[in-house]
Amino acid sequence: MKDKVNEIRISYKERIPCHFWTKINSSKDAADLLFENWDKQTIQVHESFKVILLNNSNKVKGIYQLSKGGITSTIIDIRILFAVVLKSLSVAIILTHNHPSGTLKASQADKDITEKIKKAGELLDIKVLDHLIMVPNGDYYSFADNGLM
Repeated sequence: MKDKVNEIRISYKERIPCHFWTKINSSKDAADLLFENWDKQTIQVHESFKVILLNNSNKVKGIYQLSKGGITSTIIDIRILFAVVLKSLSVAIILTHNHPSGTLKASQADKDITEKIKKAGELLDIKVLDHLIMVPNGDYYSFADNGLM
């Protein structure tokens, strides 16, 4: 038993051919895609944090929900976030979370976690293109559009 170790297997399976993937050209494109795929029954109930995974052409590989929280916050584990990004072989990401209250303003905590994720992304050569805050009526706040990226 001295030399036995567990085998680690990492995989990512594409179910939709890449020529069908949506291309993100702007924050509005990302916000529209996110709102279309957000559960309208829960967007005004609790915060969720999601990430759009992109290839080198800014085509969407998928959307991953990282966490579901309470009324005013949710927890983001950066290690899990980047495990998903790396496993999917994504080269860029767009962060997003919702404000059930409808407030289109980034809190200091929102700014801090974005900066922390950006720094981690730089180490791994993963571009963090934007962080969107979605509200229940489909409006959004873009960090990039507001000079915070």
